[in-house]
Amino acid sequence: MSAREPTALTLTQFARPAELSGALRRELAECWAAVVNAGGAVIPADCPPPPLIPADVAAAVDHVAERLAPEHCRLLVAALEGSVEDSVAGSEAGSEAGSVAGCEAGSVAGWLVVRREGHPLEAHCGVLNHVQTRVHLRRRGIGAALMGEARRVAREEMGLERLKLSVRAGLGLEEFYRRAGWTEVGRWPGALRLAPGDDRDEILMSLAL
Repeated sequence: MSAREPTALTLTQFARPAELSGALRRELAECWAAVVNAGGAVIPADCPPPPLIPADVAAAVDHVAERLAPEHCRLLVAALEGSVEDSVAGSEAGSEAGSVAGCEAGSVAGWLVVRREGHPLEAHCGVLNHVQTRVHLRRRGIGAALMGEARRVAREEMGLERLKLSVRAGLGLEEFYRRAGWTEVGRWPGALRLAPGDDRDEILMSLAL
């Protein structure tokens, strides 16, 4: 498969902590650590400096899981097609379609989180966090597929009207989001300090649903 050839994916959402198996949590941590080590911007606040190992981000994955709730926070996982288990964990028949126990080892291709803003004045808006794709599977449409599904879930299932996110300047990520329909609405100049003498803007982006 060439680097530009589309990858057949299964997109699965998780809306409750009990739906994430231990195996899936380990896969998410492995993906997260590898993305950070490759220069990715999604760095948990309490982690040591890179390079990281999956254990360094395990607590952060658990924190993501603990915040899941159908009305307020969803986790979307992209897996190579056919790798997602069919059984549903910790949910009754008739619950949200696509909530499954976990994925086979090595199958998670990327993931992100969609969450509703907590303040009542912002409850019609959501935020995208932790957008990431496994390093060796980039440029195969996985990120675009996740963004499209996040847009659908936010609008059709969570009833959101707008999504927000922030991006570190200097990585070219804003171009990826622009292609997905997002608009830059402002910047915090020099808000992110990667190292002495290396300050980056925090780019603020918005998507009307």
